[in-house]
Amino acid sequence: MAPVLKTADELKIMREAGRIVAQAHEEMRKAVKPGVTTKELDIIAETVIRDHGATPAFLDYAPGHHPPYPATITASINDELVHGIPSADRVLKEGDVIGLDVACFHQGYVGDAAFTHPVGEVSRSAKRLLEACEQALMEAIKASVLGNKISDVAKATSKFAGRKGYSVAHEYTGHGVGKAMHEEPQVPNWWPGKNSRYQWMDYELQVGMTYAIEPMLIAGRNDLYELDDQWTVATKDGSLTAHFEHTVAITDGEPEILTLL
Repeated sequence: MAPVLKTADELKIMREAGRIVAQAHEEMRKAVKPGVTTKELDIIAETVIRDHGATPAFLDYAPGHHPPYPATITASINDELVHGIPSADRVLKEGDVIGLDVACFHQGYVGDAAFTHPVGEVSRSAKRLLEACEQALMEAIKASVLGNKISDVAKATSKFAGRKGYSVAHEYTGHGVGKAMHEEPQVPNWWPGKNSRYQWMDYELQVGMTYAIEPMLIAGRNDLYELDDQWTVATKDGSLTAHFEHTVAITDGEPEILTLL
């Protein structure tokens, strides 16, 4: 199935959805500190989303073998790469890093974005990882221009991460965003080369394409496992992770980030 190209009217709604997600991010950033629970952050994000007349996109989402997701956000701490479930028992500690992912439906369209944030003072190595992951996202966004393909976007992420000495998650990818939370195209964080199973998804970028780019960088090996909750994904070697994401639209000029205030 080919990517769905969005009209100007559809992009207007997606900008509104993106701003709601960005506002939820802003309010959570203000709240992240030692002693705060991930459940409290979940409540903050849900309040922002519903106060804007939108609905949480993650809540009750149940793809494949997963049970329905029970929260508005994913909250992944330290070695947890993605999909951590918020809980009143998960209390943030000084030196942690927390990945917060939020998506909403607004007037039938999705906004989706994520960031990783330090909790209080963190180590120099943690700061470097977070800075590198956010910059990897920006490098992939810069590659999201006419004349390029999805493979160019994927290579921008992996090449930058490799130069900085980090692994990228192979199993989890960015994705098209629109009326559904996951559409074509898939946007990997790496590209394995020609004659691979990924070749079918190497679309040429076109005006009106909208997708979420989400680099996931790992300080150690990219060996992952899923916890017993059937959602949380963590590193097998316990190494630190980071995750940043924006929804972008392809234009006839520079790519437009839709998930900004």
